[in-house]
Amino acid sequence: MKRLIAILMVACFSTAALTACNTMAGAGKDVQKVGEKVEQKAEDCKDAHC
Repeated sequence: MKRLIAILMVACFSTAALTACNTMAGAGKDVQKVGEKVEQKAEDCKDAHC
């Protein structure tokens, strides 16, 4: 019985860890896209002398 509980706890922890990794990867992509937009706007302003 203890072994079953230990296996279930490891499975739950692994699932939570993998979900967190996917969430952080998604957040990283979002931040990267925002950075690209800011960079593009800065280049547009530089070219147009804003």
